[in-house]
This record gives sequence, C-alpha cells and structure tokens, in this order.
Amino acid sequence: MGWKTTHLIPKLLPHSITTGGNHFPEIAFPASGAVPMVPMCPHGAPSQGPPMDSIKNTEIYFCRAPEAPACHASHSLDYKFPSMGVFLQSILYLKLRVMGRRERVIVWLLLLCLATEVELAASRSTNFSELFQFSWAPDHIVNDGRVVKLTLDQNSGCGFESRKKYLFGQVSAEIKLVEGDSAGTVTAFYMSSQGETHDELDFEFLGNVTGEPYLVQTNIYLNGTGNREQRHTLWFDPTLDFHSYSLLWNHHHIIFLVDGVPIRTFTNREEKGIPFPNSQAMGIYSSVWNADDWATQGGRVKTNWSHAPFVWTFKTVAVDACEFSPETDDIAGKCREGEEFWWDKPALNELNFHQSRQLKWVRRRHLVYDYCKDTARFSELPPECSV
Repeated sequence: MGWKTTHLIPKLLPHSITTGGNHFPEIAFPASGAVPMVPMCPHGAPSQGPPMDSIKNTEIYFCRAPEAPACHASHSLDYKFPSMGVFLQSILYLKLRVMGRRERVIVWLLLLCLATEVELAASRSTNFSELFQFSWAPDHIVNDGRVVKLTLDQNSGCGFESRKKYLFGQVSAEIKLVEGDSAGTVTAFYMSSQGETHDELDFEFLGNVTGEPYLVQTNIYLNGTGNREQRHTLWFDPTLDFHSYSLLWNHHHIIFLVDGVPIRTFTNREEKGIPFPNSQAMGIYSSVWNADDWATQGGRVKTNWSHAPFVWTFKTVAVDACEFSPETDDIAGKCREGEEFWWDKPALNELNFHQSRQLKWVRRRHLVYDYCKDTARFSELPPECSV
C-alpha cells in the first residue's frame, strides 16, 4: 500500500456538487462493452488510447536526496517495492557480465538512485491515520493496513478528510471503483476550502447500470460558485484494477489527470477578471453517498439496494504540496510565492506538446458534457468559456 502524503483538517462540507444533476442533457452512451481497454503503449501512438510519444534521447542523472523547504510536505506510506534481491540478481547476472566498464558504471548509478528512493520512502513512512481522519460513519470504513475501503449501504455512506491543509501542489489517489450495477451511487475525491466563498476541485465518479460506462465528473468552485462541470467516459474499465486520479494545482493552472493523462485544464486568467483559487488553503477529502436523484441518467435510474454494500477501494493516496499554516506568515508567503517548488517551475506553466496531444484526444473521444457548450443551461456562458 503506498500512502504518499501531505495533510489537512477542515470539517466535512456538504458536497455541493450533488445538486443540479438534472440540468444535464441526455447523453448517448456507447453500447455495452464499447469502452475499449487500452494498454499504455511506450512507443508510438496507439490507435485507441492517449497518444504516447516514443522515448528518445534518454539521459542519466545523478541522484541526491531533495532538500525540501519547511512548508513543503511529501511523505510515503507503506510503499511496496519489488524484491531487491531478485532485482539485483537479475541486473548483475543478465547485464554486468556482458557490459563494458562505462555501461557498468551507468547501471551502478541507476541502482544507487533506486536505493536512495527506497531509503527516502522508508524514512518518510507513515500510516493512514497519521494523515487522515474519518469525517463521518467510521463504521463504514475499513483500513486493513494495505487498502482503505469506503462502503455505502441503505443506512449510510462515509468519508475521510486530511488533517492538514495545502496551498498549491499535486494530490493523487489510486482507486478501484465498484463493479457491476453501481447506478445511483457517487464517490468523490476532491480538495476544498471552507466557508460560503470556498474554492473546490472535484473528481466525482458517477455509477451506472451493469455494462454501461462510469462517468467521471469534474467540477471547479471559485469563491463559492460552481456549475463548471465536465463529464468524461474513460478508455479503460475502472472497476477491474486501480487507476490514478490526480489534481495538479499551481499559480498558472489546474490540471485534472487520469493515469497521468490530462483530461481537463483551467487556466489562471485573473487579469481578465476571472477568479482563480490562489489564496484559500484546501483540505483533501473523499466520500461516498447515494445520489440517485441525479447521478445516473438524470435520476431516472435509482440505486438497487439488493446489490449493496457498494465498496470503493483506495490503494494509494499521494500528496506533494505546500502545507499551509495561517499562523506562520513566512510559510504562508512561501506557499503563495511558489518559485521554489517543482510544480511552479516554468516547464509546468502550461501543458507540453505531448500533454496537449493527449488532452485533445481525450476531448475528442471521451468528453460527453461541457458546461461551456451548454447554451440551454446558461443564457450567458461563464466568462472563462470565451477566452
């Protein structure tokens, strides 16, 4: 189990996304089984699946332990590594015997890098309860030391929240969704601040009837106002294995990623009068609940409780972010300045060419609803839709 983290601690907010589901138009789903299972291809672009650039001009770098600023928190929880003995034996037997001196040096440097990463992960090891706390219905949450399971039945859903808050960085979770008939159910993985003018960044997974695809709904709340939903299908079955869902948040934009593939971006355009979340620290949350009044086909398909309990499984939660402390002005200032953090380096000011190709592919193949195209819902589209 790999819990990699930084933390936070707000109260559970009533999840505001659960309203307004009936605003969405009818969506034509592909026939059962039409959502392809696409392996990630390391060389060239596959015919179905996110474009993958060929690997070229590989360089070898020396490794050293990073010296993180005081406000930058990044921890690993119970990392699972392959057997070092087997790995070393394979390298030594298959490679070193046939390599020249230069190649041997490169291999040993790579092994040194790997050993350093293992040592760092072990030194930062912690457990789920140190980073998170149950926010409601703890009797519906199971933490067995390897995975955390959230359960929904007719009596209750449940949720957890981080013990710390963050201002900018990256948050990820590896989640396996409910198999079979999950219609009417919703699970969310999101970041949020508190109060009526809160900011919020959401992943919501909308259940469906057996054979029909899950929908991933993303939403952004700025100064307490949401209604910025997008919905996507996925290029894999999210119920068969764990997949990564990530939020990258810096001064320039917000990126929603699935298995490292960008599915949505929101650019900072404050100079045009469009709000952007840059001052309110956010906590990390997850919750599951019954939303059969809107979640599946506009609320027409209700939750079938004969299939309960519904169980969502988390294998990894990773946080690499600026831990925010309002009592410490210098740390708060460093979070806002951000120049010393990897997520605010110039290379991350915008998507690179490869990521832009992937985003276009996702929008073309998997975007099924975009609030910026919904003229029936908005008499005047939100300002960010026209810039």
